[in-house]
Amino acid sequence: MNEEASYKDLLKEREALDQRIKDAHRREVSSAVSRVREIVAEFDLTPQDVFPSGKAPRATAGTGAKIAPKYRNPATGQTWTGRGKPPRWIQNQDREQFAI
Repeated sequence: MNEEASYKDLLKEREALDQRIKDAHRREVSSAVSRVREIVAEFDLTPQDVFPSGKAPRATAGTGAKIAPKYRNPATGQTWTGRGKPPRWIQNQDREQFAI
């Protein structure tokens, strides 16, 4: 590449490179799809075999653990942990006044 290439020249080079990238991607995708079809046919696979609908259960830290409330509505006694969408009674207000 010429160190003194003009902006327009560089844009043309980028357009040519973008086209080469698209062409290479299209060829490789086509090749990959062909290989996948061959494997599916060879092993007589079904879509359910390849893409099972059931998801494995996710293990999360603290599953089922209770979170201590951080805020209490003095009028009703309702509490909120501070996580998720705030309840109406605390929206648009200073939360310090409701802190437990």
